[in-house]
Formats: sequence, structure tokens, C-alpha cells
Amino acid sequence: MLKKMYSRKILATTAVLFALLLVYLVPKENTYSLQDIPQKVSYVDKNIKTSTIYLWDSNHLLARTEVPTNNTEVTSLAKELLHILIKDGEGNDKIPSGFQAVLPSETKILSIGFENDILKVDLSKELLDVTETEEESLISSIVYTLTSIEGIENIILYVDGDILSKLPQSKINLPSTLNRKIGINKEYDLKSFNDITSVTVYYIGSYNDDYYYVPVTKYLNSDREKIKIIIDELASGPTYGSNLMSFLNGNTKLLATEQEVDTLFLTFNEYIFSDMDERNILEEVLYTIELSIAENYDVKEVIFEVDNQEIYKSVLKSIE
Repeated sequence: MLKKMYSRKILATTAVLFALLLVYLVPKENTYSLQDIPQKVSYVDKNIKTSTIYLWDSNHLLARTEVPTNNTEVTSLAKELLHILIKDGEGNDKIPSGFQAVLPSETKILSIGFENDILKVDLSKELLDVTETEEESLISSIVYTLTSIEGIENIILYVDGDILSKLPQSKINLPSTLNRKIGINKEYDLKSFNDITSVTVYYIGSYNDDYYYVPVTKYLNSDREKIKIIIDELASGPTYGSNLMSFLNGNTKLLATEQEVDTLFLTFNEYIFSDMDERNILEEVLYTIELSIAENYDVKEVIFEVDNQEIYKSVLKSIE
């Protein structure tokens, strides 16, 4: 009798423990945050703070990746990231393999100041010691890296105390206040100078079988919604010969969009799934869409729907 009683207690306890294990192991909902995007920093301890930076990849494209950083205060973090951007600088040991710094090696940081949402940066004249093909990339790297810091929306760039108003080689005029509207890895597909739309789309690059994300600002003649352009571009794949990739199925169609305050609802056909039976979407597909949306829309959440059912909810958190 006692043996049977103890056996029942053991079985009951085992069942409770098994149920608790399932609660912890099974996810409650399909919610993703862009802070969880895998970056090419496998050598970095997950407990170490990292920050977003835009560096040249092996194809000389500016790529979004992460580097370990020590500072949290805005100007201190900006200075730390600028040191990493300078070739042969004191922060170059933090650069992941396959990437390289952008700014000329003799560039010096003269001063940094932050007020409201504007960061003022004064760099030495060595900053401009670049070729014509590199100078736009240099400016994009600075702007996209520094505006990735929470709170910074605009940059005023000085060279030896004077606002940089024109690129020295190409003579391209620059606005006195710089932000992400300047674009990055620019690509032009224009048939006229009327109705020009600019859309930044994130593609996938690879190095030694590791993936990272590369933004491309496309200038084209189109009256389509930006999200429609993003999906069409990702579904058709990047320009031939760019060494970039998109894992979005070419048959994927965006059937409907709706924006409610801070949430963007996207309705797709079933080709958004990598597995029709399991109804799964590849992480790389999710991230390229989400990063592209964050670059072009002021929203906090993206809801993916198929057949009027919510499939995934993505939370956009501090990814710029």
C-alpha cells in the first residue's frame, strides 16, 4: 500500500516538473526584436555591450555590424565609435574580421558636442584625404554610425573648425546638418528627374559563411508606397554583380498594408514562408524587411499577416 502511495506521489511530482519545463521551453508568442539581430561579432561575449557601426566590407560596401564598446554617455560613445572608424586607430582591434575602417589613418578628433538631437563633430583636415569614389562613402559611414546612437538624429560635421559644406573631390554640396537622408551605398535607376523616390533597402552580405546586413539607398522613379518598393526589391533580388543576397522568395507578394499610429500591418501571400507546412519565415527575411522598414518608416512595431492571421510581431527597438 505504501509503495503504491509513494509511486503515485513520484508520478505526480514528475508530471508537475515536466509541465513546468514545457512552460519555460515553449515560447509564448512569435515576437521578435531587432536588438536580437545576429551580427558578425561571434567573438564578442554576449554580456559585453555592443554598438552599431557602419564599416567597409570586403566588397567595399558599407555594412551594418556590431562592435564592443565601453561607453554609454552620448559624446563618449560617439568618440569611441569614431576612433574605431579611423584606419589604424586605437579602436581597430574591435573590428570584426572581414571589415575595415573607413576614415584616413591620420584623422584626429578635435572636439565633440551634443545638444538636443544634434551632434557636432570637428575632425582634422586629414579626413578629406580620400579619393572621389570614397568621399561620399566616408560621410555616410560617419552619419549612419553616429545616428545609430540613441538620441542623435542629426550631425553637423566640421573640418578644422569650418562646417563641411562641399566634398573636396566631387564638389558635391552638403547640407549644413546631415542625417540619414544623405543615403548610403547609393544606387540609381532613373529614367527622368521627375517623381524621384529614395528608399533604403537592406540586403545580406556574407563573409566566411557568416551573414551581415548591407543597406542600399535606391533612387528611382516610382509612385509606389515605400514598403511596396522594399518588398518588390527584396523579392527580385539585388542588382546583378553586387555580391549581395536576398532570401525572400521571388513569388512573395505584399497584398495589403495598413498603418495604425506606431504599428505597420503587412499582409502577404503564403510565399513569405520558407516552409508552407510549418508556416515559418526565415530570420534573414524578417530582418531585411524590418531593418528596411525602420530606415523608411517611423513605427515601433511590424505585424506580419497571412490569410488574415497574425504570424509574427516584430518590435523595432533602437536599431538606427
